[in-house]
Order: sequence, then C-alpha cells, then structure tokens
Amino acid sequence: MIEQNIWHPFTPLAEGYDPLEIVKANGMYIYTKDERKILDAVSSWWVNIHGHANKKIADAISEQAHSLEHVIFAGFTHQPAEELAKSLIELLPSMNKVFFSDDGSTAIEVALKICLQHFHNKNKDKTRTKIIAIEGAYHGDTFGAMAVCDRTPFNASFNSLLFDVEFIPRPTEENWMEVKEKFIQIVKTGEVAAFIFEPIIQGAGGMQTYSPKHLDELIKLAHNKNTFCIADEIMTGFGRTDHLFASEYLQEKPDLICLSKGITGGFLPLAVTLCTKEVAQPFYDNDILKTFFHGHSYTGNPIACAAANASLEILLSDECFQNRKRIAEKHNNFAKQINSNNKLKDKILEVRTCGTIFALELRTEEQTSYFNEWRKNIYNYFLDKNILLRPLGNVIYMIPPYIITDEELDLVYNEILNFLEK
Repeated sequence: MIEQNIWHPFTPLAEGYDPLEIVKANGMYIYTKDERKILDAVSSWWVNIHGHANKKIADAISEQAHSLEHVIFAGFTHQPAEELAKSLIELLPSMNKVFFSDDGSTAIEVALKICLQHFHNKNKDKTRTKIIAIEGAYHGDTFGAMAVCDRTPFNASFNSLLFDVEFIPRPTEENWMEVKEKFIQIVKTGEVAAFIFEPIIQGAGGMQTYSPKHLDELIKLAHNKNTFCIADEIMTGFGRTDHLFASEYLQEKPDLICLSKGITGGFLPLAVTLCTKEVAQPFYDNDILKTFFHGHSYTGNPIACAAANASLEILLSDECFQNRKRIAEKHNNFAKQINSNNKLKDKILEVRTCGTIFALELRTEEQTSYFNEWRKNIYNYFLDKNILLRPLGNVIYMIPPYIITDEELDLVYNEILNFLEK
C-alpha cells in the first residue's frame, strides 16, 4: 500500500484495495509506478480535454507563476481573469457577468444563491424560494448542489437537512404532456426562483439524453412566469457535445450558466457562473446589504485563469474542431455497429451518443443505477486491459480527450466488443 492516510473520493474505506500510484502522464496516457501505461478514456473525470501535460497550457502556467501567482480578488483584478471573462462573454453573448469560484459544486451554489438573492433584493417581503430540478440530476456535493440533485444513496445521509426542491421527470416523448403539465402547475404559483438543468444530457445520471425541443418549451414556460433558468454546463461545456456549449442547441437561452471541469484543460481547479444583466440588476444598489456576500480564498486565481485562457485558445483552433468532429463520427459509427449486431441485442438496453460522448447501457437484472453491481466488473475488466473506463453502474461510457487517435478509439471499441461478447 502506498498510503494509509488519504481518504479517496467515492471510495469505500473498507473496500481493501490499493490505489494505483501514478508517477507521470502524457497525451492520452497515465503511467503507474510499476510502468503500466493506461489509456485515459474518461479524461480523468471529464476534465482533461486536450490530453495530459499539454505543453501550451503548462507553459502558460509557468509564465504566469513567475509574475503573479495569486492576489485577493475583492477590490483587485488582473489580466488573466479579465481576458477569460471577455472570451467567455464573446462565446456566450447573452451573458453579462462572470463570477469566479473553484469547482462545479461551488459554481452551482453561486447560481442558486444569486437567483434567490435576486428576488430578496427586489422585494424581501415577496421573495421566491422554490427551485425546480429534473429527476436523475447530479449537480455536485455541497449542500445547495445536493439539494437540487436526485435523491439517491449519494445524499441519503443529509436528506433531512436539504431544502425542498420540486422535481419533474426527465422529459421523453412518452411522458411529455405529464411533465409539461406538472411544470406549469409549479411555476404558476409565482414562488419559483429558478429552474436548474443539465442541458440535453445528464452526466452522472447515466449519460441520459433528452430533447432540446422539450427543454426549450420548459424554459419558455419558466420565463413566462419570470423564473430564471440555470444551465449546468459543468460536464457539457467546452465542446463535449456537437457544440461548444450544449445551450447552443436551444432557442430559449438560460439566464445563468455554470462552467468548470474542462475549463483549464484538466490542469487546475476553476469554475465560473455567468449570468445575464437582468439577473445581476438588483445587486446594483447603494445598500451594502444587497451585496452578493460570497467568495473563495482562491477566487479568480491568476494561474488557473492563465491555464483556462491557453486551453480556450486550443479549443477554438480548427485542429481541435476537426478532432471533435472526427470523434463524434467514430462514436456514431460504433453505435451503429453495435445496434446492427443481433448477438448483442439481449445484452444491451440502449446505446447513446452526443458529440464526443459515447454511452452503452447494459441490460441487467438490477435497475440502471450508479450502484449497479456491474460497475466493479466493468471497471476491473478494462483496467486489466490498461484502459481507464469508470462506469456509471451498468453504463459504460467514453469521454476521451480530443487528441485521441482513430487507432486508440478502435482499441477501446474492440475491448468493449470483447467485453460484451465474453
């Protein structure tokens, strides 16, 4: 065992296995102390969009660290943060303000608090306190983020302490009228501050997709009742779908957008919450009590912002665009190959693709869930083949860095087929 004192995330303390010691990483691969070379097909929890140890980002970090490593962000500013905010607003022109934080959960906390305080600042005697979320959602592990997550064993220990949330089913063609009617009944009360959603695809919920047209209508219904809409693009942002941001699928635009994960290319923790001018308006007040009293010690860290600026430059290059397009086409072709294989029909419930995301849901006796026992079999099988695929229960998925080659994709695809056929 390399250590006995570290408490690893999402890992039972009594599980009794030694974590692999990683000594370096480069491109698509992470390397263990005993010289194993493991293909990272999930971008190390979806953050590493350009491959490990990308030189451009590493150089940007080094250069920034030698000039300004950090400064308190209350009352001060700096060029890396200003540049990043400007670039994000240019890419998301409906947004007006950028609030910096540290990770996806805190970006969600910021968005929820802004919406709630918006209505408190406008009229504290008639404030809005309700939030609407979608069943199957995952938005993070801090208390506000947990409250808007689906109620699962993940947060069961804290359920009695979480604020009440109105949940609607994930919309499908079959349940659409029921979902729409329930949504209408909730928003017409005039008590709803925000509707939060993962646009188009729910990540940790099993890479479940749903229609932009249904989401568009829900957003329109919310806007008709002056309810704000929060797009959680922590997973979908920075090119994971067929667009730079999944919100681009929508005709109705969200009022707030949360970004993290791929923002620094997998180098450093950083998150942002963007909002429209309308959302921010009640905070423009000489009354100090209407200030948004929220912050983090490392808010707007210059080194993290420098990494994000370098990552964004790579993301917007034609080479990266072509790579994303190529991966999406390969995923689609592989999905067709699986769906046309009659021998696999009894083993597979559904195959889903969305841009650079591929997901395959196994048909099992247990219901589809993160806690489905197949997760151990899947994880260990692929790790033995030196491929990192961390399944969501019985859902095998790939979210690779954009630099993955066709040969490396084929290697993973072939091992998925070998797993299914064994």
